[in-house]
Amino acid sequence: MHKYAFAILVSCALSALAADKDHATLVRDATLYVLPGNTAEKLVHLDRGRDLVVLDHTNVDNQPWLKVYATIVQNEESVRELTGWLAAKGVIATSSPNGDQIIYGEAVDSEQQAEQRGGRKGAAQDAMRLYYRMQEFFPNSPLAPEAMWRAADIRWQLEKSDTMSRPSARELDPDARNAMDDQFMKQIMKKYPHSKWADLAAYELIDNKLCGEWKGLAKCPEKESEIYEKYAREHPQSPKAAEALYNAAWRQATLVDIYRINNESDKSANARKKGLALAQELASLPGAQGDWKPRALDLAYKLEQAVPIYGSATE
Repeated sequence: MHKYAFAILVSCALSALAADKDHATLVRDATLYVLPGNTAEKLVHLDRGRDLVVLDHTNVDNQPWLKVYATIVQNEESVRELTGWLAAKGVIATSSPNGDQIIYGEAVDSEQQAEQRGGRKGAAQDAMRLYYRMQEFFPNSPLAPEAMWRAADIRWQLEKSDTMSRPSARELDPDARNAMDDQFMKQIMKKYPHSKWADLAAYELIDNKLCGEWKGLAKCPEKESEIYEKYAREHPQSPKAAEALYNAAWRQATLVDIYRINNESDKSANARKKGLALAQELASLPGAQGDWKPRALDLAYKLEQAVPIYGSATE
């Protein structure tokens, strides 16, 4: 089991064990102490988005302190359970006014930090935890579906980056890349069926069906073009429908060159016809926003003019 999935499952178990307590999380880093007060012995550093169970509260030096139960995931199969005290500043509980907005806002800030050059280390993981925590604590919030999607998407991208860095990801076998944990994407599709978030989750799941390197063989682009076209047909209202159609067309365009190199002229001609039809369909879509229409027209032009797409062939 991947470490990110394990961390969330631990959190779910913690929620079940402490259902009668007020749950909380952090919107800033904090230190857990043995006793309330900044001079007490330190136990551990706590990151944003950690799941906490509030057990008690007190005041020390005119500052509110909370006794909490926390779990720290140390690796993929180990978790450390701690009870200690931390300053109440920066703690948002399920009973906090506007708690959903505050946690979501901090998640967005953390996500932006992760995208900035020189941004805070671990900000992506902070954002992932905060988004997940927000929808877990406030399931009826209008922000909950988007938060659940963003948490799953960040986790997916982190796992994808890990997977792509492994040597097996560059092999032909499609199963070599089938390593991303899909349970959270499937949860979104089950909880919010026929929604934008379900469409986005279904698109991400295509990653687990793609090959690594094609190595000049037609098998992979043939299969992948079918997968992307099927997605576009089954999810016409998806924000990813145009992208899927382009990916299907582009793979047909690469097959034109692969078949030509293999002296399969009939298959090359059919791939050109299919790729051109898909590209023209995309260019005519009313919902083809952003760059997809000009990219489709560019691809169609190259197919019409027999401009090589795959490899580095030049005339």
